[in-house]
Amino acid sequence: MPYFVHHDRRLFYRQQGSGPLLLILPGNTSSSATHQSELAHFGQRYHAVALDFWGTGRSDRAETWPDDWWAQGARDAATLVKHLGYKECLAVGSSGGGVVALLMAIQFPGYVRAVIADSCVERLPPERLRAEVATRARRTPEQAAFWRCAHGDDWQQVVDADSHRLLRLAQRGGDWFGGRLGEVRCPVLFTASLRDDALPDVTQQVCGMASQIRGSRIFFASEGGHPLMWSRPEDLKQAADCFLAALGDERADWNFKD
Repeated sequence: MPYFVHHDRRLFYRQQGSGPLLLILPGNTSSSATHQSELAHFGQRYHAVALDFWGTGRSDRAETWPDDWWAQGARDAATLVKHLGYKECLAVGSSGGGVVALLMAIQFPGYVRAVIADSCVERLPPERLRAEVATRARRTPEQAAFWRCAHGDDWQQVVDADSHRLLRLAQRGGDWFGGRLGEVRCPVLFTASLRDDALPDVTQQVCGMASQIRGSRIFFASEGGHPLMWSRPEDLKQAADCFLAALGDERADWNFKD
């Protein structure tokens, strides 16, 4: 099984394909196990790698997730780039993984060639975060099946740890980036569904995020839900492929291994 170690934590990843490195960064309570379709699609042209963040999937568990868990995820992802022997990567994240991808571009600009940030916003109001935690508490059969697939039999510990962290984020106002989005220097594609009920003011927020980053682009789908990556997978893949193709030769020496 492919693992690497960062700060004494074993972190798991799945991989498929060869070529330039493309990292797939899951949402908070998902994992690499739920991204087989994306691995298969991007693995046709890239070395596609999906990471299990600390506390999720097959990675080491954390009894309490720290308040800077998303920033820690960005640090872990940068370490994975080095572990795999690459100079930089393309970062594709959905929902909370989109937040991590953007934080990675802020914290480690030399490691990120471009970002695709799907179905994420700059800020979630505290009341929306609390409502999300309340929805999770119902533990519907569909939710339980998804989380068991993502994390295994201890999925409830994973979900509870994330929910406690979301409540702490609500106390801090629900802002992930602290006004730093303007520090992103690489091209960014924002994608979202206009019908995404999980994201408040999705059109206004995504446009506001894009306005802070030079070279950014937006793709909105009129159908779908949260996240776009799974509710309208073909729309997301087509938009991503066009964006990535516009970056230039996929096998240019920008991404050769050290």
